[in-house]
Amino acid sequence: MTIHSRLLRRSVLFVCATLICGGTAVAQGGSMAMNSSVPSSSTGQTRIYYIAADEVTWNYVPGGVDGITGKPLKAVGVFVGGLNPGAKPVEKPVSTSYVKALYREYTDSTFSTLKPRPAEWEHLGFMGPLIRAEVGDTIRVVFRNNGNKPYSVHPHGVFYNKDSEGAPYDDGTSGADKADDAVPPGGTHEYTWQVPERAGPGPGDVNSVMWMYHSHTDEYRDGNSGLVGPMIITGRGQSKPDGSPKGIDREFIVWFAQMHEEDSWYVDRNMPTIEKDGAIPSAPTSASATVTYPYFVTFSINGFAHGSMPLRALTMRKGEHVRWYLFSGMNDFDFHTPHWHGNTVLISQMRTDVTSMAPMQMITADMVPDDPGIWLLHCHVSFHNAAGMNVRYRVTP
Repeated sequence: MTIHSRLLRRSVLFVCATLICGGTAVAQGGSMAMNSSVPSSSTGQTRIYYIAADEVTWNYVPGGVDGITGKPLKAVGVFVGGLNPGAKPVEKPVSTSYVKALYREYTDSTFSTLKPRPAEWEHLGFMGPLIRAEVGDTIRVVFRNNGNKPYSVHPHGVFYNKDSEGAPYDDGTSGADKADDAVPPGGTHEYTWQVPERAGPGPGDVNSVMWMYHSHTDEYRDGNSGLVGPMIITGRGQSKPDGSPKGIDREFIVWFAQMHEEDSWYVDRNMPTIEKDGAIPSAPTSASATVTYPYFVTFSINGFAHGSMPLRALTMRKGEHVRWYLFSGMNDFDFHTPHWHGNTVLISQMRTDVTSMAPMQMITADMVPDDPGIWLLHCHVSFHNAAGMNVRYRVTP
């Protein structure tokens, strides 16, 4: 099959996915609808986060074991077999590790000491640190760019002025209002975001919602380099002392992400011979018409592929009130259908065990697990699951 025909096939399937997945997008919401009579009192505190963009080597399959099969993962790519047009493709071993730019949290403005990630957030993987706030709060993010390209921090959902948007485009501003757009290597910028009612749960939502933040200086290459993180906003008066929403015992955030490593800023370091390697898509079968990608296009959940997320990271107890926050990536086939085996969730006050997400969509789902065991959570787009977009979660008695 020629490159042109493969691209044409991808375009057709992309349009079909847009019509199907986009048309069935699920809104946020769930079992614990907000009460409009919630008292207006609020701590109104300012929450400060020290976050840097750091260069980190990330392994999509840490330990080299496929957690779904329980066997060592055979990481291979498919390559052109020779100059002859009829040459049979060949498989070659490939690495599952890549240099990336990731958001990481520090203890203070010196950016000399990483803030340890709590055990309950181990599952975040290569995502940036969790930012929490309650309606009425102010968020301050002191950002240090330790990378080798200009980066930024652009939030979704919250209120910001032009000096805290983190996105370069012709918006009629200048001077200090543009300093946030592209923080240079070694530079620091402070972003200030307000959390008004419209940033929190709506009338049909549960008492917390998730937004995400990401670098928007070069949205495509920055995202594929790894600069994405989560933010949870609780309703006014709905936060426990630790910032988590009232009535919830456990929270999990899962990012279903297609990552194009060939479009990362670090492609030259990760794959210095990519231009002559001749990597080609790997079809499920010899006659398959399913859209596929070369080995360097990864399908993971929080940066873990092929069930490699540690099982301890997604463990809960039977009967707990568990809140799942799900969101999708920003690439061409980031249409995903998360499916929980063994248990069900409530989304928009409807019972289900599968949902659908278009690119960059964010969904909140509530679960009260009643079926102990080790269960699969995966994308039900079949070739995404086959490419490794799956994890296991555990419910203990």
